[in-house]
Amino acid sequence: QVQLVESGGGLVQPGGSLRLSCAASGSIFSINTMRWHRQAPGKQRELVAAIARGGSTNYADSVKGRFTISRDNAKNTVYLQMNSLKPEDTAVYYCYANVNPGGLGWDGYWGQGTQVTVSS
Repeated sequence: QVQLVESGGGLVQPGGSLRLSCAASGSIFSINTMRWHRQAPGKQRELVAAIARGGSTNYADSVKGRFTISRDNAKNTVYLQMNSLKPEDTAVYYCYANVNPGGLGWDGYWGQGTQVTVSS
């Protein structure tokens, strides 16, 4: 079994910052791509940022220049540093990891989500 646990969400004022973390645990042989998605009320889940095992990244246009994704492969953890937050960033943020558990093949796993609210 593989589990992803997010942390770091909360309430922040516009212009503020938050750092999300997502730690993968369990039977893990290797992790390939790790991603952050978000889902606002009444909207579809959307990709925010992704990072490959080697460190290459890509971002949604709406967060470029404000958010930074990073990872620590030794800790099986992905981070999302969010700066200059806007009310429209309010959503539940989910992490996703493409995991090879025990060397038997690749599967996608999701975390439970963490709420980010940007409001004055």
